[in-house]
Amino acid sequence: MSSRAVSERAVVFLIGAVQFVNILDFVMVMPLGPDFSAGLGIATSHIGTIGAAYTAAACVAGVVGSYFLDRFDRRKALAVAMLGLVVGTAAGGFATGLTSLLVARAMAGLFGGPATSLALSIIADLIPAERRGRAMGAVMGAFSVASVLGVPMAIKVAGWVDWRMPFFGVAGLGLLLAAAAIFFLPPMRGHLEREQVHKVSVRELFTRSDVLLSYTMATLINVAGFLVIPHLSTYVQNNLGQPRDQVEAIYFVGGLVSFVTLRIAGKAVDRLGSFRVGTVGVMLFMCTIYAVFLFPTSGPPLMLLFACFFLSNGVRNVAYSTLTSRVPEQSIRARFMSFQSAVQHLGAAAGAFLSSQMLFDLPGGQLGGLNRVVEGSILLSLTLPVMFFLVERRVRARDQASGTPLATGAPVAVGTGGTPPRS
Repeated sequence: MSSRAVSERAVVFLIGAVQFVNILDFVMVMPLGPDFSAGLGIATSHIGTIGAAYTAAACVAGVVGSYFLDRFDRRKALAVAMLGLVVGTAAGGFATGLTSLLVARAMAGLFGGPATSLALSIIADLIPAERRGRAMGAVMGAFSVASVLGVPMAIKVAGWVDWRMPFFGVAGLGLLLAAAAIFFLPPMRGHLEREQVHKVSVRELFTRSDVLLSYTMATLINVAGFLVIPHLSTYVQNNLGQPRDQVEAIYFVGGLVSFVTLRIAGKAVDRLGSFRVGTVGVMLFMCTIYAVFLFPTSGPPLMLLFACFFLSNGVRNVAYSTLTSRVPEQSIRARFMSFQSAVQHLGAAAGAFLSSQMLFDLPGGQLGGLNRVVEGSILLSLTLPVMFFLVERRVRARDQASGTPLATGAPVAVGTGGTPPRS
């Protein structure tokens, strides 16, 4: 098969767009919680369970997908995953009650989880190592764009029409991107056409100390975060009595803060290490959720506190993502990413589910039991600096032992394997 030159910017833009749709499909559901809970007669305390349906299904898909995703052309596999996500998202718009909405969100998770793993694997395969960090940062920026543009727009569309329309809109955009993946991405069969020198068993991925520590850290970060994240919109509107426009403004400002944070925190991690930067993010996260949920306020102080929340969340996530990306060797990257995705979604599902069990509805739709949720998140967060330190120490020790520097790469040509041509 002949290779063909493909613009790296085009690849990064398309994968970033795929991630935008995938992330927006997930993050818009919780801010829309008050809308569909009223429209379908669902208790607001069950919003976390609806979020958990997606993440639990994505966790299962991550484990199962690690056994067969590498057997197919990554381009075609990504298109299939996006089509499944489209169907699941559209089904959410047709939901008639709690059960049908849970099933729809679970279906979206079954395909959305593998779509993320495939998207990141494509970037890792097509972009040379010396430019891969910048590409990963750009793709991670899809979360910020989804927060700045996607979530506020979804909330506005739900207010203009109804809560179902954002689901249909995201499904339509996902359908276009599935077609774009087929027509614009190059064939991705290099991992099928080359013999693997070193094949890693599933058992080895669960016996290595650095991998186990990475999985543990991923679980703790996501449980701590998703104890509180699913309930931000409901808390602001029902407990604080803030108008709907305030929720839109919070996500808009939070997205802008995250967009800047990703770039600044990434540079800080390169200079100072994930342990130092991640610890700062964790401490700020704990202080912020304590102030937001246990000392409620309104007006500019509320906006400032939520800006700090998105800032702290971005800092700790960049430090964590950068550190865990250094854990696997190239020969086990795809399988590690798939299991890591499963662990992340499992942690998010556990956090969302646990918070739903700890919370209860008060008269007027307010959430009760928030103090227990915040205390649980803080207790889990206290373990994270230790995890950052242990994982970073093992990665540095391995890197120093190998002593393999990054080489300067040539322009990339992709098609058969996505590797730079040799001079």
